[in-house]
Amino acid sequence: MLSKTKLALAVSLAWGMAPTMVCAAQTPDTEGTVTRLNEITVSSTRTERRVDKVPNTVTVTPAAKLEQQGVRDIKDLFRDEVDVTVRAAPTRFTAAGTSTGRAGNEGINIRGLEGNQVLMMVDGIRVPNSFSFGSFATGRGDFLDVDGLKTVEVLRGPASTQFGSDGLAGAVSFRTLDPSDLLKPGQSISGFARSSYAGIDRSWSNTLGVAGTTGQWQGMLLGSYRQGNEIDNKGGNHAQDVNRTTPNPVDYNNQYLLAKAFLAADPMHQIGLVFETQNRKQSTDVYSARAVPPLAANSTLDLDTRDRIDRNRVALEHRFNDLNAQWVQRAETRVYWQDAKVSQFATEDRNTAADRTRDNSYSTKVAGFSTLLESNLTGILNQRLTYGVDWSKTEITGVRDGTVAPFGETFPTKPFPDTTYTLGGAFIQSEIEVRTLSIIPGLRFDHYNLSPSSAGYVGGPTVALSGQALTPRLGVVWQLAPSFAPFGQLTQGFRAPTPDQVNNGFANLASGYTSIGNPNLKAENADSIEIGFRGKIEGVRYSVAAFDNRYRDFISQQAVSGAATPSNPTVFQYINLANAHIHGVEARAEWQMSKLWKANAGIAYSKGEREVNGVRTPLDTIQPLKAVFGVRYDEAMWGARANLVYSEGKEASQISTSTAQFAPPSYTVLDLGFNWKPSRNLSVNANLNNVFDTKYWRWSDVSGLASSSTVKDAYTAPGRNVQVSARYDF
Repeated sequence: MLSKTKLALAVSLAWGMAPTMVCAAQTPDTEGTVTRLNEITVSSTRTERRVDKVPNTVTVTPAAKLEQQGVRDIKDLFRDEVDVTVRAAPTRFTAAGTSTGRAGNEGINIRGLEGNQVLMMVDGIRVPNSFSFGSFATGRGDFLDVDGLKTVEVLRGPASTQFGSDGLAGAVSFRTLDPSDLLKPGQSISGFARSSYAGIDRSWSNTLGVAGTTGQWQGMLLGSYRQGNEIDNKGGNHAQDVNRTTPNPVDYNNQYLLAKAFLAADPMHQIGLVFETQNRKQSTDVYSARAVPPLAANSTLDLDTRDRIDRNRVALEHRFNDLNAQWVQRAETRVYWQDAKVSQFATEDRNTAADRTRDNSYSTKVAGFSTLLESNLTGILNQRLTYGVDWSKTEITGVRDGTVAPFGETFPTKPFPDTTYTLGGAFIQSEIEVRTLSIIPGLRFDHYNLSPSSAGYVGGPTVALSGQALTPRLGVVWQLAPSFAPFGQLTQGFRAPTPDQVNNGFANLASGYTSIGNPNLKAENADSIEIGFRGKIEGVRYSVAAFDNRYRDFISQQAVSGAATPSNPTVFQYINLANAHIHGVEARAEWQMSKLWKANAGIAYSKGEREVNGVRTPLDTIQPLKAVFGVRYDEAMWGARANLVYSEGKEASQISTSTAQFAPPSYTVLDLGFNWKPSRNLSVNANLNNVFDTKYWRWSDVSGLASSSTVKDAYTAPGRNVQVSARYDF
């Protein structure tokens, strides 16, 4: 159960202040520290609804906020969210051992679940999954470039009824800019140029976007380039060996291009073509991998790495809108292709042992389509039906290569067989409006199939796997009064097994262990309930929500047989092992104190545990209580803002392992921002983050670090840093 103190704190944040407030403005705030509660979302129901009229919790972050805060990546994007985090450990990996930090921005954590249990999409197309095998680890966050984004929507709770597999914890929808977002009224050509500097990694970024229209055509071309270095921390040891706590030297650059063209064939039909490409390169001098004397034969003298991420996407879209059509008033169809690849190369100089290299890659090629139809029915009940199908076919491959292979292996080798991963689903949803009551039932059927190829795979016999899932959802929103509107939903979710879990072949008989596939692996499942209420009282908009999520059949790699000897090796296999339970409460509030002053706040607390063979332990992916308080002042020509973030320390009793882990203390960080518009077309933003140069650790980044570690400072968050940008619109 949640503690009464923390529950009361969360509720009172949004409710208790209300009698003191004054009238709030009705215009949407795209720049506050907490998203306004009347933004439009399309992820909750796959139709346009205001976020205060959906049956669950959704936040929408617009491009204006990203630009004002100087957001560089998704780690920056979610730093002020109370229930969303991004794990990014320091780059302290080795050539063939640990993978700490190699995956970059690993993925998104929503309400205590993370990684591949969170669905991530760009314009409705899935971001590739993360993957790890020994020192080889790929993340998901660096497949994204924030410079081309229009909005970011975070949907809490299982999202399978809307989107199918993977959204156990929720879904994050990244929507890119359209030509209409750059075009200005009365102009045939419009655009912007922006340049920025971020002290956190000494990076420079330049972006140019141009849109044009002629006749029935609209087009847009946007390109950006960012170049930077290692992310700062509060470490003080500059030793070029394992004792180092300052960041290892990093050089990276990121190139991004987004092109769109739309043809309005007639007032009802629009056809669009989208091309997106991203290339990210990073080189690292891993001083922290170097050994200290006395040196063993295989001690590392030097380690240098070169990593690369590529993602290319092409999509053809058709949009239909006709409110007077008899059967279908809206339709959207998308056919797409995406090719993404992560390559990681390392060269290691060893003392007297043979030097070695590692050259690993993980790639996904997906082709798919989706169709969504909308029909509005009138009669006794006002009803909007949404229905459609989604289908995708993904080719997933992984290769481990290099020199001086581990004992018993020969390079190149595949950590799992090349696999064709097919997902198909059909859904239907009804939005029924009865006066002040909205009832939103939905149902989806999904089928998945994993078909491996044995070509080039030496990890043992391959196994195919297929399955299906039926995921219902029922949501309710009751606009009882402007000051009090209850909402809630019951929903289910599932996540199909990934190719590397179904077939994971590796053997080291000399060391007495091996791994095998599992043809009986089941999908992970979720049952979720969320209830809450929203409203506006004398100008305060608020939202309070409580949730209870129960998960079944979590997939985990375990020893299933064997005695750890060459003749009877331990056999590892991915099996459905654990169940989990996460519950919590959140609150958000917004206050227009006067015409020029605004304030907002948010708080979230959750608790979770997992159960294995009847034994319950804390779930380490649960984040400590977090609160955000912001205030801003805006005039026509300039504005200023202050944002205070507080995070409770991680309690040792809420860490699972019996081996003592580092439990970071609480912290409070103040950020300041300033914006200035010296002319109609020119705008300048400046941010001073961590004003008091506070030394602190984020639990999301240090989870798993031993309390006895002598390099804890290497995991600290950045100290005081500045960010500035200038944008010219034309």
